[in-house]
Amino acid sequence: MSKKNILVIEDNHAILDVITLILESEAFNVAGLNKGADFINHVTEFNPDVIIMDIMLPDVDGRVLLKELKEKSSTSHIPVLMISARYNSTNYTLDGVSADDFMAKPFNIDELMDKIYALLKKTN
Repeated sequence: MSKKNILVIEDNHAILDVITLILESEAFNVAGLNKGADFINHVTEFNPDVIIMDIMLPDVDGRVLLKELKEKSSTSHIPVLMISARYNSTNYTLDGVSADDFMAKPFNIDELMDKIYALLKKTN
């Protein structure tokens, strides 16, 4: 089985580093972005199996990126796990576009891994 690619968009470097270390220890290929610029280009180049994305980014609302991703036929299949300290699973959607899963911050590592493995199962 080939390594799975996970793209993480998170502007807090400490959180990005922790998520990256954990995922790499689980043998995933990880790419990290700390802002939303050129998001779709990064997705196209890296071809992630799962995307983990914070809502509160310095340059754009993550929900806008989610909408962009889900509206493009070439990327709409990629499962997205949204994370946020400010929103919760019932109030984060924008224009009716939902992520495949949602996790509030601060989160627990086991919960993160459970959600990622569940999303990967969906794609196979």
